Amino acid sequence: MNYELVILGSGESGTGAALLAKQRGLTVFVSDKGEIPNKFKKELIENSIPFEEGKHTEEIVLSAKEIIKSPGIPDKVEIIKKIKANNILIMSEIEFAFRYKENSKIVCITGSNGKTTTTSLIFDIFKKANLNVSVVGNIGFSFARQIAINPTEWYVMEISSFQLDDIHTFRPDVALIMNITPDHLDRYNYDFNLYVQSKFNITKFQTNKDIIILCKDDKASINYLEQNTLNSKIIFFTMNEQLTTEGAYIDQHQMVINLNGQPFSIDINELALKGKHNQYNSMAAGISARVAEIRDSNIRESLRNFTAIEHRMESVASIRGIEFINDSKATNLNSVWYALESMNKPTVLILGGVDKGNDYSEIFELVAEKVKAIICLGLDNAAIKEAFESIVPIIETNNTNDAVREAYEHATTGDCVLLSPACASFDLFKNYEDRGEQFKEAVRAL
Repeated sequence: MNYELVILGSGESGTGAALLAKQRGLTVFVSDKGEIPNKFKKELIENSIPFEEGKHTEEIVLSAKEIIKSPGIPDKVEIIKKIKANNILIMSEIEFAFRYKENSKIVCITGSNGKTTTTSLIFDIFKKANLNVSVVGNIGFSFARQIAINPTEWYVMEISSFQLDDIHTFRPDVALIMNITPDHLDRYNYDFNLYVQSKFNITKFQTNKDIIILCKDDKASINYLEQNTLNSKIIFFTMNEQLTTEGAYIDQHQMVINLNGQPFSIDINELALKGKHNQYNSMAAGISARVAEIRDSNIRESLRNFTAIEHRMESVASIRGIEFINDSKATNLNSVWYALESMNKPTVLILGGVDKGNDYSEIFELVAEKVKAIICLGLDNAAIKEAFESIVPIIETNNTNDAVREAYEHATTGDCVLLSPACASFDLFKNYEDRGEQFKEAVRAL
């Protein structure tokens, strides 16, 4: 049978797309090179959606009219090369779902760091303002699943560069790029410029009626703007100057958001999320809320009362006066830089995992200033040892319990133990969530 749509990958996005396709009357087939997780397999069976696992049958895949590709599948794999050679359209799940969004509006957040916190904060503000809103993408349901089961008037969406690589019409009403620092460069032939371009794909189909919110302090974003022209209306947030145009900035202890000639301000000490990185996140979220014409009282309430995201600077416990913080979501050095920058106590830092080509010199100064010892948590710690052994004591471990016990032994009352790994997790863990959960369990077992 020739299917109108073949979906490669059966995770949340693939299964969500399959459900939406089925609902809209398309013939759809799901193909996964690995094993389909039971919960998704059950959904496919219940909805009479044909699938295969453990292989990609070329006869089926290459006869499709269109292909949805999981964001985890790189272009260099053989089946993708063959699809392209056959001139079959490859799209991401967000591109497919965009066809069915009708009159809803999209706030779409990407960036190397801060996107999960910012997405969750924007959703919280919109929800408190009683908007008909859902959070989708890399938080909550996939965009396609949400449209299939419960469409809303607003979608607040966190996405990665991988999802933006295969868009053809996808156009958010409000787009945010929080920052762009080297990450996932193995996917982009180790060319940082290709990664930057991928992030800016979020603006590719925007018009002058749409908005892009950018950090004026982010070098990569500003460099891109100097070399490219955007159709979107640009609104900046910054800590380095008091803007005379629309945007957000810090004026002494006040966070100021100025849109439509009506400034809103809040004392940064009132913000629920602490640290400079979270001031950036709060400014970006505040601008988004103002664009949506949400009342200042709703914005203020969320900024004051928002609860931090799990695995992102999450306070776990205080034991013998030692604070334990779970920042397992920090899978790159820029995230670790922000975490250390916000530390105001002597810190025992747990680092390690699958190194993605980190240049640890980026955090030398902060480590020398704030870190008492580094506990390595990974199967191969050579790069970390080489980078830091002349700066602080290094202790090697290869499991969470040992790492937490060693950190506890090297900390004293008034110190902080920070899990902020700077690396991917899949040498010892299923994912960063699993790493964070194991860390919390080990802390609570002390």
